[in-house]
Amino acid sequence: MAEGRSGDDVVSEYLGQNRQLAQWVETFRGYCETNKQWFARREFILRNMEAFPTLEQGVPSNGLDRLLSLSMAWANHVFLGCRYPQAVMDKLKKMSEGVNVTDAPVHMTRDEIIAKGKRGASAEGDPDSCVKKPKTGPNEVDGRSAGRTTARPPTQKSGPPPQAPAEHQPFFNRLYKAVAWKLVSAGGFGPNLDHFEILRSCVESCKQSLSCVIVPLKDIPDLPVGRTQKEGHVCELRCQTVYMGTGYGRDEAAARAMASKEALKAFQGRKVTVKICRRRYRGGDVEDVILHDDQPRNQGFPPALSYPFQPQEDASS
Repeated sequence: MAEGRSGDDVVSEYLGQNRQLAQWVETFRGYCETNKQWFARREFILRNMEAFPTLEQGVPSNGLDRLLSLSMAWANHVFLGCRYPQAVMDKLKKMSEGVNVTDAPVHMTRDEIIAKGKRGASAEGDPDSCVKKPKTGPNEVDGRSAGRTTARPPTQKSGPPPQAPAEHQPFFNRLYKAVAWKLVSAGGFGPNLDHFEILRSCVESCKQSLSCVIVPLKDIPDLPVGRTQKEGHVCELRCQTVYMGTGYGRDEAAARAMASKEALKAFQGRKVTVKICRRRYRGGDVEDVILHDDQPRNQGFPPALSYPFQPQEDASS
């Protein structure tokens, strides 16, 4: 490729002069890649082909597999915010020299988000801050000094905050893309996949972790209709407090595998959506944050095994 130039025009001109190469490279495009993602990764591949002298058009090789893996890792880092061991990140940085991505998304690590939140909290307490705090009326109690005597209902309703879906949606949009690419590389969704490993690796590639709760069936008071047997286990999966799926199995591993399979089904539609829905929990109804697909559902969700949104303390305690 011509040195000193970059962008889609250079790539298009280069591929226009090499029609056979253009057709071959196009076979590397992922099914779920947008034009923006693919054009950037395509340029990454083309710029680094010379570093793999064993590459031959139309011939599989270890060098080709390595180049494509590195190109996907670079794309995951740029567009999904994935991070890898420092040695890999250094190599990706060197290989991507000259590849410019217009309006690339900006990603923040969990530590950066926490640090930003702390800075925002300290700024809120700054006397020079422009944010004005509401004044308390003559019959209201200032919660900063009143402690437990703050005026509020004696029993605070438990549940997720109303803004929870909006806060979690960006993460699950990234996870949706990671799962889609993973399933494409695995040949599509099917019964012979290691569903838990696929889900776990995708979640960890987005710098989060799965929460897994497993309980013997005999200890579940609210089994769904038709589920009368007491043998085996039931597993519930969450990520960032968001419910993803429940599975039943003869042992813990089987229950976890089925829960992962159910969770992955949500990623088969055109999108995933985080919503607040009603669920059964310990004999009562609660509001829970749940991951939805875009398909209609004819039945309710299984009862919750865990519930991260606990009620506040009673004001009279």
